[in-house]
Amino acid sequence: MTSRRFSAGKDRPISRRTVVQSLGAGSLGLLASCGRGAAASPAPASVYADAIGRQQRSRPNIILILLDDLRYDDVSVMPAVQSLLVDQGASFSNYMTTTPGCAPARASILRGQYQHNHGVMRSQGPVGGFERFHALGHERSTVATWLQDAGYTTALIGKYLNHYPTDDKATDAVAATYRPPGWDEWAGVTDEGYYKIEVNENGQLTRYRGEGQYSTDVFAAMAVDFVARTAPTGQPFFLNVAPRAPHGPAEPATRHLSALAGTIAPRPPSYNEADVSDKPAWVQAIPPLSDEQIAQLDEYHLARLRTLLAVDELVANLVEALSNAGVLDSTYILLTSDNGYHLGEHRASLEKGSPYEEVIRMPLLVRGPDVPAGRTIEAVASHADLAPTFAAWAGASTPGFVDGRSLAPLLDRGPIPADWREAVLIEHYADRTEESKKQPGFSTLRGKDFTYVEYSTGERELYDLRQDPYQLDNLAATADPAYMRGLSRALASRVTCAGEACRTSDAARLPKWPGRERGV
Repeated sequence: MTSRRFSAGKDRPISRRTVVQSLGAGSLGLLASCGRGAAASPAPASVYADAIGRQQRSRPNIILILLDDLRYDDVSVMPAVQSLLVDQGASFSNYMTTTPGCAPARASILRGQYQHNHGVMRSQGPVGGFERFHALGHERSTVATWLQDAGYTTALIGKYLNHYPTDDKATDAVAATYRPPGWDEWAGVTDEGYYKIEVNENGQLTRYRGEGQYSTDVFAAMAVDFVARTAPTGQPFFLNVAPRAPHGPAEPATRHLSALAGTIAPRPPSYNEADVSDKPAWVQAIPPLSDEQIAQLDEYHLARLRTLLAVDELVANLVEALSNAGVLDSTYILLTSDNGYHLGEHRASLEKGSPYEEVIRMPLLVRGPDVPAGRTIEAVASHADLAPTFAAWAGASTPGFVDGRSLAPLLDRGPIPADWREAVLIEHYADRTEESKKQPGFSTLRGKDFTYVEYSTGERELYDLRQDPYQLDNLAATADPAYMRGLSRALASRVTCAGEACRTSDAARLPKWPGRERGV
């Protein structure tokens, strides 16, 4: 394993320019001012020719850009993402989180499992977060270890799991310089923020503080440096870049503080929903939004979007680095988020942990070899599918505990496989804390055109997403009883499945909605 550090010295106030310069002559420049700025000239073609030729004849590189609390509609403010990923790749229109919580969702991405199997129930210990993931020994087998075993150079830059490397109440604390198995290069954030972060850079703690050290820019410089150093070796690489944006409290880069002026939070029909009498008790208990809350939501939403402008620049610089290194055409680039966020829909503000679209539906953008440009994929998929997808691309073997299935067949130019799932499982665990009493646990089936929910309280929800995309009319009380029983049985088979049994349950056909036909 390399012991190379990614960036500038510990506790030293440095400018954004210095961060880039410290990465060495092989790295590409960060963005200047509000624009993308100029990148360093690419190395001569002869430097890369032999190595790139070897790689293109073998396996692709894989880059996962994993954001934090990004909503499906947030990507509309990111022009580079639109032109470089959406227009040049595929967009999933029915891609879901496995669970609407940061650490549990990230555990699913790392292991290819549903929440009931990976056991990370919350974002903090002792039943969740890094503490739980580490205590269960999950780090011994993740997508990073599988790809490393298959000959990939692996790197993580940014957020790993909540409360990494530990929290104040951890019973199984680890050193702040701990690097999980499977990662050749490691720049995991140990103290999160936007302008104040601490990063474990391959065993050495580095603090970035103040102007010129915006966290997304620091991660962008590290990612560009990694590509510039790794691509010439001809060895395929897996890079996970995980900025904090747009997680709250959202703090935009100084250069973006005046951007998007006048933007307000979305106002769909579900915003500050007037009649919630058909909703479960936890929603009925939420009072209508006050004028003060509405103003706060607008302000918060604008700050969130402004943090994404630096991510947009990160994407542009990373694509440019890949192009300059000669590996853009042999690299898969994916962008998604752990979960979404409520901004007033169904009266819920600044919350997740619900089964509603704003929280469970994620963007998944994929650009890469043989991925048709501008394609929209309607098949239902989730975070449990990412790890097996990466393994399939890498030619790596996956353990028997993997619940998801590879998305690779969906990303070529052929039809959707006939046995592809009609709905995906989404789970939310709730314990006995006061917070969880406000939002009970639930299990959900989300199909292309419906959402079915069973709560731990016994309450149920059913939404026809064709006719009611904003989930205003809960049909659970009036739907055909036989149809409801069929959905309940299908859900029950999934919440207890494991490994191959999950894929078998997924392939089973669901009951038909009375009065209409429904395909995959």
